[in-house]
Amino acid sequence: MRKENVLSRAFGLLEGPQTLGRGKPFWTVFLVVLTLACAYPMFADGYDVGNNVYFFNWVFMALGLSLIWGYGGTLSFGQTAFFGVAGYSYGIISTNIGDAYGLTLVALVASVVAAALLAAILGYFLFFGRISGVFLGIVTLSVTLVLERFMAQTAGPEWQVGTVRLNGYNGMGGMPSLTIPWFGGDIVLFPDIQLYYFTLALLVVCYLGLRVLVNSRFGNVLVAIRENPQRAEMLGYDIRVYQLVTFVIGSALAGLSGVLYTSWGNYITPASMGMTAAALPIVWVAVGGRSDLTTTLVGTLIVLAGFQALTIHGSQYALVVMGLLLVLTVLVAPRGLVFGLGSVIARVFRRKASTGEK
Repeated sequence: MRKENVLSRAFGLLEGPQTLGRGKPFWTVFLVVLTLACAYPMFADGYDVGNNVYFFNWVFMALGLSLIWGYGGTLSFGQTAFFGVAGYSYGIISTNIGDAYGLTLVALVASVVAAALLAAILGYFLFFGRISGVFLGIVTLSVTLVLERFMAQTAGPEWQVGTVRLNGYNGMGGMPSLTIPWFGGDIVLFPDIQLYYFTLALLVVCYLGLRVLVNSRFGNVLVAIRENPQRAEMLGYDIRVYQLVTFVIGSALAGLSGVLYTSWGNYITPASMGMTAAALPIVWVAVGGRSDLTTTLVGTLIVLAGFQALTIHGSQYALVVMGLLLVLTVLVAPRGLVFGLGSVIARVFRRKASTGEK
């Protein structure tokens, strides 16, 4: 009986009030999409599979920004700083310790922890210093640009960590791919089928875990802080602690994106922390709908695919179109284009369900 109550409560958190999608129709669609995603590599060539891994890599950062901005109400313009720190950390650690016995997984965890630690230090001074609003965005963007400038000038031979040269603006390359220890030899997660399934599994776990988090008591308090921080503080909640924890979790997800991207391409450059790179996640999350995880995930994949197509066929217009898309979203659908569409579909299903009950 107790086990049933635990399972019921866990499933209830997956369908709580802070996320769109609930009931049999939503989870049926979820399972169908997941099944198709699992079957996709069987019918696609290696290039397309690897390209989808590239898309998946960025979704973790988008989900983290959705948590910080959409649920917490704090616009961070510096998520690529944690992306870059984790990516460089993975390159340095994995190259120095090697990839035998699955040690790259140790490098992955250590790199994500490094990004989370940086976020904890920065977030402490931001939130406990009562910096908020546009000033918080300015500070986080400044940190990102400072890190980019610093890494760009590390071309000299003195900038070496162990056996690894940082190489300045040219970036680091040649770091090993992720490996998983296995009987008879390690499994190397090359940027095609193996890495595809590994990244997809991580994405599903993170998505479901974040749904549980935002629908829990923590998530409810976080949304209350977003809506009215003064009232939440008067009710006895230390809003600085909630904002800091959220910032660290979201930044750790950005770090995970950085590690997966570095493992996927076996390289990382300071450009990954530049102004353009810092602005694009804002567009992904805004277009999808920052206040919902599902619309953020779907919107990010759609915008990434569109941006890549524009880059290939009209690179000079790609960033212009992204800027126009952001302006259109702010003016026409402030809660997100995908979120608006999802809300309409949800209302239609609820109306049909209520009509059926009558």
